[in-house]
Amino acid sequence: MRIADITVPYAIADFAILREHGFYYVDKTSYIPLLERYSAPVFLRPRRFGKSLLVSTLAYYYDINEAERFQSLFGGLSIGEHPTGEHNKYMVLRFDFSKLVLADNLKDLEKNFNDMLCPVVKSFAKSSYRYARYFESLTFTDERNVTKMLNEITNEISSRKLPPLYILIDEYDNFTNQLLTAFNDPLYEEVTTGESFLRTFFKVIKGGIGEGSIRSCFCTGVLPVTMDDLTSGYNIAEILTLEPEFVHMLGFTHEEAEEYLRYVLQKYDGQDSTFEEIWSLILNNYDGYRFLPKAKPVFNSTILTYFFKNFAELKGEIPQELVDENLRTDIGWLRRLTLTQENAKEMLDALVIDDGLVYSQSDLRSKFNKKKFFEKKSYPVTFYYLGMTTLKNNYEMRLPNLMMRSIYMDYYNSIHQITDDAVRYAPAYERFTEDRRFEPLVENYFKEYLGLFPAQAFDKINENFIRCSFYELMSRYLSQCFTFALEMNLPSGRADLVLTGMPGTDFHNDCRVVEVKYHKASEAAWVESLTAPVSEHVAQVNGYARDIRAQFPKYQLQTYVVYIAAGKACKVWRVTDL
Repeated sequence: MRIADITVPYAIADFAILREHGFYYVDKTSYIPLLERYSAPVFLRPRRFGKSLLVSTLAYYYDINEAERFQSLFGGLSIGEHPTGEHNKYMVLRFDFSKLVLADNLKDLEKNFNDMLCPVVKSFAKSSYRYARYFESLTFTDERNVTKMLNEITNEISSRKLPPLYILIDEYDNFTNQLLTAFNDPLYEEVTTGESFLRTFFKVIKGGIGEGSIRSCFCTGVLPVTMDDLTSGYNIAEILTLEPEFVHMLGFTHEEAEEYLRYVLQKYDGQDSTFEEIWSLILNNYDGYRFLPKAKPVFNSTILTYFFKNFAELKGEIPQELVDENLRTDIGWLRRLTLTQENAKEMLDALVIDDGLVYSQSDLRSKFNKKKFFEKKSYPVTFYYLGMTTLKNNYEMRLPNLMMRSIYMDYYNSIHQITDDAVRYAPAYERFTEDRRFEPLVENYFKEYLGLFPAQAFDKINENFIRCSFYELMSRYLSQCFTFALEMNLPSGRADLVLTGMPGTDFHNDCRVVEVKYHKASEAAWVESLTAPVSEHVAQVNGYARDIRAQFPKYQLQTYVVYIAAGKACKVWRVTDL
């Protein structure tokens, strides 16, 4: 199979390329009529949720130059079957602010802004393949000032009754976020206050919308900070991020992801008999984003597509790396936002030990300016917009999935100076791959990992931390052999830890179900006195195993009960083979 034969569109953000080359497309065009209700919509999502593809889709839909391709691009899609009266009616002007080169002063930043956008506007008005036919008589007075150029275009549209503009701004806040996280507050404030180049640019857009020369300006971004700080210059912005009807406009719902998986299995694996196993892997590793408390969960579309593309290239084998390593760079946000190591430790303790950050729903919708951005009480809201956390319920946020838990546990270990020296762990895992005995892995974790913690650390540690940290350690050495699940939802309850052998490996159908019981140091003597696991705990873990067996009859199941008392005592029993 050639890579060119892969029709899973990882890293493809051009809608026309995707459609005309037969790539798989999750149809999100039903949201286009809803967007037409607004003239200045702003939609925020974390990185890699498909914002650029949405912008590209809108560009092709509204572009007057693309009218002849409407059927080939949109035929068979929701909007193709039910087009609005506005399709292919506008001149589309598209900007990508993520391309802006930063500078350390306002003058140079403004020059970079103009250097980035002026060629876009000139091409828009003067290139034959764009809209030169409408602007033959227009001469720009200053081709080094994008705001003046845009103003002259809107004036020309108004005076000559030309088709209105449809403006698209992708990653509107990319460069301002970089200023914030680089702690360049003075420059950020210059950019977002007074008569700065950015404010005057948006004022021209606001004026064009008001007079009708601009039909709409649709902005995507990550954080609401810049838009809130620009308020007086662009107070017509309508942030749709938390509106229920748009909550699934980006990302893949379970139904969309299931259909996508069946497509990939049938095309690249030849059959879908492994659907349930792969689906379970996907749920455990990638699921979990809820952008409203009662919303259905969604997958990060780019990360899930990364998995599907690698799965296709391997002809139905599970990729060794389940996540693009670029995701790990996001941890840098936490380092910069929390300002101090103590703040970072507190946030990490809440996420990996307590499994939750308290938040107020009103805070998600309130003004979120630069001042709040670095306030400790606003961290949950910042993490939410960045995709670091998701809504657990009406009151708490949590890490969304195993991928994020692994990343944050890794950072927790680093900031607490817990060594990841392979010499401490690799020999135990190598032996496990040969003898398949799970008990020594628990003993290795207790001695070599928990043994590195000072006694006072165990005052905070709880069962959730034991699950997360043991999982993170195992994932370093067994990710090619097993997939993992923490607190797996089953009919009889939530299984603490489940290891499932990878399809296509020697470990396939090898399934381990583990019940963890954590105790404080004061109960170490009780743990040491145990000569057998508590019968209630045995019944509990075996109930989970029976639930798994009902779904996957071929699994060879082994169950374990683990008792850990701080750093003082550890007992583990293999209790049943099924």
